[in-house]
Formats: sequence, C-alpha cells, structure tokens
Amino acid sequence: MDWLQALQQLRSDGLPAVLATVTEVRGHAPREAGAKMLVGAEATWGSIGGGNLEATVIDRARAMLAAGTADPENLAFPLNEHAATRHGRQCCGGIVSVFLEPFPARPTVAVFGMGHVGHELARILSRLPVRLYLVDSRAGQLGPAQLADVLDGPADVLPRHSPVPDSVIGELPPESHVFIMTHDHAEDLLLCDAALRRADLGSVGLIGSRAKWSRFRQKLRTEGHGDAALERISCPIGLPGLAGKDPAIIAVSVAANLLQALAKAKTGL
Repeated sequence: MDWLQALQQLRSDGLPAVLATVTEVRGHAPREAGAKMLVGAEATWGSIGGGNLEATVIDRARAMLAAGTADPENLAFPLNEHAATRHGRQCCGGIVSVFLEPFPARPTVAVFGMGHVGHELARILSRLPVRLYLVDSRAGQLGPAQLADVLDGPADVLPRHSPVPDSVIGELPPESHVFIMTHDHAEDLLLCDAALRRADLGSVGLIGSRAKWSRFRQKLRTEGHGDAALERISCPIGLPGLAGKDPAIIAVSVAANLLQALAKAKTGL
C-alpha cells in the first residue's frame, strides 16, 4: 500500500506514525521536493531518497514515536563527503530539507450501554478526535437512526452490538478509557470484572451511586479482585463538583473529566 493508505490503516488500528516530506532541495538530491515517506513503529511506506538521509529520518521519526512527540520538526541534510553521517555517505552535492509531521494515535474510548446517558456522552465524544467504541447488547440501540447525531463528527465511531458485551473489553487497545453504563446491573458487573482482568486500560468508570459501588466491590472481591485492583474503577463518575442527574449533565461531567485525564496523559504530568 502507499503512504496514504498506510496512514489510514494505522489510524484505524489506533497506532501513531510520522510523515516525512521533502520540503526543499538545493542542488542535486536523490528525490524531489514533495517526496513522502510514512514511518511507523514496525514499517515504513514510500521513500525520500534512501541512504543516510532516509535512515536518519527513520531513526528520528521512531524516536519521536517512542517519546509521544506531537510537535513537528524540520531537518536539513547536506549531501557531501564532509557531512557527519551514521549510515554511510551520500555525495550528491545538494542540501535537502525534510519536515517531520507526527500523527499521534487517537485515544480510544469505549462506552458500554447506549441508554440516555450513554447516548448523550457519545454525542459529545463524537465531536472529539478519538476512536469511539459504542457497545450494547441491544441491537436496536445502535441502528443508523439512533446514531444519526453521533456519526457525523470527527471521531472514528465503531458501533458494536454484542450479546456478550464484556467480550469486547478484550479487543480494546492498551490505554483505552472505558465507561460502563448499561441498562442492566448484572451486565455492568460482568463488564467491571472483565475490565479488572486487564491491567493496561487507561481508566474505567462505572455509572451509579456509592451504594451501587459498595455492592459491586463485595461481589468483585468474591471473584478474586483485591482492593488495589478495585481502586482502578471510578464510581460515581464525572467531576465531583458538578451535581445533577439529568443525562446531559452527567455526560458533560464525564466528558470533562475524561478531557482532564487525556490532557494529563499527553503532558505526562
């Protein structure tokens, strides 16, 4: 596939990439301005000229991927026998400028339960650059008519009907943020159990009262989950200071709390 198809595939898979573009060429060079190469963690697509130039760009792009860098960079490469190199010499005689543009992986958010609150939350999150799983055991909650106001935003929306929604937990990529708010407390409990069996999720939130969470804690302990693991589930969810039981208020509170968590993860603070 070409670099554009590869970028679309990586985005669909929730993986980051760096796009390298030759922006300026002075003198002789292996490729012309506009040549592109996409760099992923495991592969590359396209070419900006091979040799030390390309290998050095790949090294830098993968360092950016490892660091989670979101800021673009400009690099300049003199192609002569006097230039310091790591991957062999290129003596074309020109100078090449390369622009490195990161495409960070979109955060993944999974909403289990498309009732009143779940739908309001999906509407808000669909306006954000995220991969949004919408999961329900009731097929009628995920039809085109029901999701008409959710599918037209910038989010990658992934509706999933499953009679066993807790099985979807295992399909989510690491660092996913999970919200459990189904129509059935028994289903909520199964989802909490499945989420706790994954130590690599970004966060897990359960809709409900402190009394509900107290009952759930007791039942989850009988399934073998210790207190340290149980602390990974937040219940009630949302901003502590924003009160109200209207679905839209709860959804705004939960979305705001999630944005805080995403900003914190992005800065590493």
